Amino acid sequence: MPLSLSFLGGAGTVTGSKYVLEHGSSRLLVDCGLFQGFKALRLKNWAPFPIDARSIKTVILTHAHLDHSGYLPLLVKLGFTGPIHCSKATADLCGILWPDSGHLQEKDAEFANRHGFSKHKPALPLYDEEDARKALKQLAPMPFDQEQRLPDGAAVRLRRTGHILGASSVELRWSGVTVVFSGDLGRYGDATMVDPVAIAKADYLLVESTYGDRRHDKRDPVEALAEIVGDTISRGGTVVIPSFAVGRAQSLMFYLQQLKAQGRLSNVPIFLDSPMAEDASDLFCRDSEDQKLAAADCRRACAVARYIRSVEESKALTDNPMPKVIISASGMATGGRVVHHLKRYAPDPKNTILFAGFQAGGTRGAAMMAGADSIKIHGQYVPVRARVTNLDMLSAHADVDEILRWLHGFKAPPRMTFVTHGEPAAADALRHRIEEELGWPCTVPDHGQKCELT
Repeated sequence: MPLSLSFLGGAGTVTGSKYVLEHGSSRLLVDCGLFQGFKALRLKNWAPFPIDARSIKTVILTHAHLDHSGYLPLLVKLGFTGPIHCSKATADLCGILWPDSGHLQEKDAEFANRHGFSKHKPALPLYDEEDARKALKQLAPMPFDQEQRLPDGAAVRLRRTGHILGASSVELRWSGVTVVFSGDLGRYGDATMVDPVAIAKADYLLVESTYGDRRHDKRDPVEALAEIVGDTISRGGTVVIPSFAVGRAQSLMFYLQQLKAQGRLSNVPIFLDSPMAEDASDLFCRDSEDQKLAAADCRRACAVARYIRSVEESKALTDNPMPKVIISASGMATGGRVVHHLKRYAPDPKNTILFAGFQAGGTRGAAMMAGADSIKIHGQYVPVRARVTNLDMLSAHADVDEILRWLHGFKAPPRMTFVTHGEPAAADALRHRIEEELGWPCTVPDHGQKCELT
């Protein structure tokens, strides 16, 4: 009986990764992410799940980012009762990310209902904080580089990919077939994260293509930050950095601490306005295996910012006119406290909105990077007159050359390589390079497509 692979997310888009493997009556799910970005994608989160959640025996997670893991509280709510295998650091981060996701959804629904700008009466969360905490009980951490047998005859091994703490590729052997899922690949030579680990063999490969059509800026991120922050502060402005709380915020603080140590931003106050990022920073400094920094260097970097915990402190920070740097989630400005800062600072040309990585289509970040003269926040249009820029060299994703470098680690071509987790232009560009440079059979799957792996 052949193994089959279905693409329930992460196909034709850079979000919502969900891949189902089936052998007979057994089903495994690799990643279970939320769709983010364009409204047509976000609506998929509310659509009926295409298979019975109760029929899934096991979930395997590549990493904790919500576009790979954030649907799991709802999957559990729908009846999934099996284990969720992942690395220990991924489990630790899910313990922060999932309850925060549920809490934010509750608060967003309450805000929409209170102010009456939702089309739904009443607005409801996809899942709440309690749902998220229930799902955490099914996490089953496993070590890297050790094969673990699953009850249905499959075997799984995790390999580090850098990217964020705990991020992994998944090597799955089942019914005589080896399928490798790249997950999100990190950078080579990154200042804080480990390099992606090469894998030698796969019969079938799924590779991400977030930056499949782009190379990262080669400038020193310290110099780039110094120029932008220094220029903004000299105008009497504030730099607002929408940042992912996990990984990106810690990297930003590392680079800003280097500038402080050099005396170049000695009088510039830096604030981290994200309770989740504070919790993630604690994990970052405790995890010595997935990142490169010595404990003292990590603590020093994470101490460069003043941490804002309460809502009252956050509101006071928004109203404070002094020049400063604010790092706040979320990284694509889709929600969280950063949207309140954008309402205050985006209309003023003295200020800078500084993105630090990929901006998925349909997000406020993508709109601002495309030159939008206003963005919609809480039902109102906010003018964008601040300088808007993006330091993509701060991205935790491999660029196209780094993806190819990782692919060169395979000793023989897979029978088929599926290019996933990328917007259409990026996925097709990577497909073309793989076919031309490596000579491998390669395809970009469609959402909902099902393939037999023989």
